[in-house]
Amino acid sequence: MLNKLNFRHLYHFWVVAREGSMARASQVLELAPQTLSSQVATLESEIGGLLFRREGRGLRLTELGLTVQRHADEIFDAAEALQQVLDMPTDERPLRLAVGLSASIHKLIAWRLIEPALHLDRELSLSCETGRTPNLLEDLKRHDLDLVLTDRPPVLDTETRLHLHELVRSPMSLFAAPELARTLKIDFPASLDGQPFLANAVDAPYVSQLMQWFDDVGVRVSMRAEVDDSALIKVFGHHGMGFFAAPSVIADEVCRQYQVVWIGEVKTAQDRLYAITRGAQPSHPAVQAICQSRWEDCSKKADG
Repeated sequence: MLNKLNFRHLYHFWVVAREGSMARASQVLELAPQTLSSQVATLESEIGGLLFRREGRGLRLTELGLTVQRHADEIFDAAEALQQVLDMPTDERPLRLAVGLSASIHKLIAWRLIEPALHLDRELSLSCETGRTPNLLEDLKRHDLDLVLTDRPPVLDTETRLHLHELVRSPMSLFAAPELARTLKIDFPASLDGQPFLANAVDAPYVSQLMQWFDDVGVRVSMRAEVDDSALIKVFGHHGMGFFAAPSVIADEVCRQYQVVWIGEVKTAQDRLYAITRGAQPSHPAVQAICQSRWEDCSKKADG
């Protein structure tokens, strides 16, 4: 249908419907009444029905005409809004930013990664999609997303023209509710032996490094739960179900938001975060802001 619908004819119909007569619409559009009448008749032929009925010297919309008018209102109101945006200077236009987030990324870190885009001197419309990195990359290739934030760098072939930007790397820290943390801080890390551990079930890259560290220090933890949501792990930890791991870079936020206590740091287990973009030099200002941001210090400085 769209390939048959002439939007100029639709616009002329819309003006006639708004003005209530061919004569007034002709003045608005600066067209001869005969030309305008012919274009409305052509539109009626295209859609297969009458849009107007004559009533005396005026015109009355048919039921079909009322339906077409309602849709035309939406179309041309949107077109007017678009024109207002296009009339703005380029650096003042609102930005749309669609971000894909790997499900295994800690949500507090996701916020920190996106935050630089929120401080631009531009109105920003932000949408976030969470999922598996391969699926998000397909959306990125289709231009449904502007960038993907992930903790697992994929193998990128040259044909895809996707580019990997490392944003931050952080050692992992261990946390627990205050009562459990008091026990675990004594003779750490040997104190972890046999204690309940809340594990990330989405196989984040740091998990295998953490398990190797447990082996290296002679600790056998008890798997209390495997959870595929990083925020839910922290909620379970808050309620004393076990200790859990989170990147040191967000240690202060984790302790404050979930009312848990920092136990210790595992420097050999690293969480690395990446942005994946279309091309090495993205032109989108918000994507540029995210890719150019860096966290200078990713280590735990204080005993939380």
